[in-house]
Amino acid sequence: MRVVLKLGGSLLYSKDGRILTEKIEEYAKHLAALAEEGHQLVVVVGGGRSARIFITAARDLGADESRCDWFGIRLARHNAELLAIALGDYAYPKVVESLEELDSVLCLNKIVLMGGLTPGQSTNAVAALAAEVLRAETFFNATNVDGVYDKDPSIPGAKKLDRVSIEQLEQVLAAGGTRAGEYRLFDPVAIRVVARSRIQTVIFNGNEPENLVHLFKGKRVGTVVYHNGKDGE
Repeated sequence: MRVVLKLGGSLLYSKDGRILTEKIEEYAKHLAALAEEGHQLVVVVGGGRSARIFITAARDLGADESRCDWFGIRLARHNAELLAIALGDYAYPKVVESLEELDSVLCLNKIVLMGGLTPGQSTNAVAALAAEVLRAETFFNATNVDGVYDKDPSIPGAKKLDRVSIEQLEQVLAAGGTRAGEYRLFDPVAIRVVARSRIQTVIFNGNEPENLVHLFKGKRVGTVVYHNGKDGE
């Protein structure tokens, strides 16, 4: 199976900013096992807490949003490099920095790691574009929440949605920020790419790396994003 996994950078950091090397190792173990089974994998890693710290500092010092974005891009690539180290020979050794480069290395049968690409583009958008280039069967988005909710999950009474159309997802996330470091679950670019490519997308809780294994086994985890005529049933 051809799959793109977006791994939220926040999953790799503790609340006090420590890098969770044990979680990186656990993801590497599961990804290596999936590669052994013959799955073709591209993993896009987000910037997480470290990126937001640098972006906030840069913004406070007067940096424009493009420069703030570059902090996020570089730190996401560093996070991806950590996962590449943990994967060892299973990974393509260089973090891929363009879609053209991605297209050229897919034939090597290695797990490909990516971070950010260009300013103004979230790593969710990068992952959606990678899924389009790969013609992926599924796009798995590992976040720090259980899936998509009908409103902010911190609000009492928020309800998790097991399935959501791409149109509903756009409505639910319409209030999300678009500045560097504020992309949350999905940004408008990522939604448009998923919509035009009709990629089956699953948003799930990545705090438990075992959830990734469950998804590959066909178990229902998180929220399935479906398209008209292709509802994930």
